[in-house]
Amino acid sequence: MTARITSERGCPERLGATLDEDGVHFAVFSAHAETIELCLFDAAGTLETDRLALPGRAGDIHFGFVPGLRAGVRYGLRAHGSYDRKAGHRFDPSKLLVDPYAVRLDRPFLFHPALMAPPERRLDTGPLMPRALVTDLSREAAPLPFSGPGLTYEVLVRGLSQRHPDVPETIRGTVSALSHPAILDHLARIGVETVELMPIAAAIDEAHLARLHLTNAWGYNPITHMAPDPRLVPGGFAELRRVVDALHERGIRVLLDVVLNHSGEGDEAGPTLCYRGLDNQTYYAHSHDEPDRLVNDTGCGNTFAAWREPVVRLFIDTLKTWVEAAGIDGFRYDLAPVLGRLPGGFKPDAPFLQAVANDPVLASRIHVAESWDIGPGGYQVGQFPKPWFEWQDRFRDDVRRFWKGEDGAVPALATRLAGSADMFDKNGRRPSASVNFVAAHDGFTLADLTIYADKHNEANGEDNRDGHNENFSWNNGVEGDTDDKGVIEARGRDIRALLATLFVARGTPMLVAGDEFGRSQEGNNNAYCQENETTWLDWAKAEKALIDFVAKLSDLRRSHPALCADAFLRGDTLNGKGLKDVEWLNEAGRAMDVSEWADPKRRLLGLSLFALKDDHAAPASKDGARAIVYLNAGREDATVALPAPRPGHGFRLVIQSDCPNLEPRALEAASGLVVKARSVFILVEERL
Repeated sequence: MTARITSERGCPERLGATLDEDGVHFAVFSAHAETIELCLFDAAGTLETDRLALPGRAGDIHFGFVPGLRAGVRYGLRAHGSYDRKAGHRFDPSKLLVDPYAVRLDRPFLFHPALMAPPERRLDTGPLMPRALVTDLSREAAPLPFSGPGLTYEVLVRGLSQRHPDVPETIRGTVSALSHPAILDHLARIGVETVELMPIAAAIDEAHLARLHLTNAWGYNPITHMAPDPRLVPGGFAELRRVVDALHERGIRVLLDVVLNHSGEGDEAGPTLCYRGLDNQTYYAHSHDEPDRLVNDTGCGNTFAAWREPVVRLFIDTLKTWVEAAGIDGFRYDLAPVLGRLPGGFKPDAPFLQAVANDPVLASRIHVAESWDIGPGGYQVGQFPKPWFEWQDRFRDDVRRFWKGEDGAVPALATRLAGSADMFDKNGRRPSASVNFVAAHDGFTLADLTIYADKHNEANGEDNRDGHNENFSWNNGVEGDTDDKGVIEARGRDIRALLATLFVARGTPMLVAGDEFGRSQEGNNNAYCQENETTWLDWAKAEKALIDFVAKLSDLRRSHPALCADAFLRGDTLNGKGLKDVEWLNEAGRAMDVSEWADPKRRLLGLSLFALKDDHAAPASKDGARAIVYLNAGREDATVALPAPRPGHGFRLVIQSDCPNLEPRALEAASGLVVKARSVFILVEERL
């Protein structure tokens, strides 16, 4: 022993390692451990130099103060207690544990079978585990003032820059690449308002991936929820803060995808790395009938007991650390219903959700829920409290069904374009609460929707059994790559139509990085384990014309009041101006009747949109602004009559998705307009 520890200057109210001027305070939660040991390591992190029992205990907090320690000291934990699986206890001092409050690790987690060894084997996992670093963490970062996310850009950090020719090799695949001018300029070009980073917390590969020699590329298997993964953020919070500051300087907000529903310790047979070894019974939800069996509402082997006070505290402290130390503007929550679960089911006023609403740091941040899990009653889209935003899978599916050409798809599409009032028009919520997307990280890429009728996940090692089976995708006559120019052109036309649909819908639009230039995953719709060219964006093959088209759509939506208004479309006449906020149009330029809505073979939908100044953030003339949109999913061109413009006004065609290089042109009011097959036309009304 070379160090000493005391409880006299303990600090049990601050969990983790807290640096003081003459030493370090350590505090760890465990309601059921008999003793918690602090393990100190040499500067190389190789030799365990000291093993000190935390001498103080205040309730369920074990604590102690070690004088003389400084920032940079490497440490871990060991927990002593009963190993009683029937009681839910899994204490095993041969397992070195990482501090759940660690904010920096000296190395990434690497899976090894010894991490799963039972206690009777007495395999010391110290050589296999990362060490936490005592860190003097600055907590003075400032997020941008609250605002709705606007156009959101979902980013897989490593995949974004790993193959970018302008990003230096030294920072490719790390968060620092996001602050490179080439990336920042691209984001600005397509009008990104919020970057949503896929998980960057330190994570471990699943056991089955290790056996298959694959790697978890997405990071949805975290261990230390408030410590960045050294592979993605090698400079820790200081590096992340510099990146966030650079994005903030461009007016771009940063959301972080957090995985608070489970940990990478997996099911009952999984590795012991942190929570299982410190207090398995408290941190995880257990089966009522079989206490040794973990509840698996996540599909990942375990589920955090998010209603218990120590777990809620861990989660709140985690979120506040990302905000205060890096300036993160908000969070996207993976499998978010877990965070509202009580033993009796989901409640919108569950302890964690209440704690977020009541916390002065977090209440004013952006919170986005993935509103489903696989547990009982797990589909909760529309049920999260205001002001939460929620991913909208029904938007995804209804838009795909329409463009795939399914019968009877028009009414559902109209509901989604109008803001999904069936799900979100309650408790004062607005359409922006719905995060609309046609593709996300999970599933087909936008381009692959038009290239593959079936998933092709053979590379994942599960005989193509994994991933969604219902993708509502189509291949335009050929499965996969082709040299047929006609098929290639048809696919491009469909991609642009899907993008245009996203940008004209009420709600918060979201794109996945690379979908704006035609990325493909070769039909893999579950590429979580493909840390390779499958998920690395190929910037050399980026379709510049498609990028230009997305930039045009983004600019039009942001600048035109009728397209960016945050109000549900109800067909109401606005402020006595004589125009309705929406009128659904048939080929004759008149309101659709009941028989037309009920026609299962209808493939054309038109809408006239009108907004007043008070309904949107963009400037508008005193008499409001109007746009006309036609969506034609048919295989034949459709001739439509335009509705009558207001006196002194005319229409200008500004978007024709089958002709992305269209120069805007004025249209004669009395002339018919040919809406091309598989296309979206957008017109704006202007004063003559």
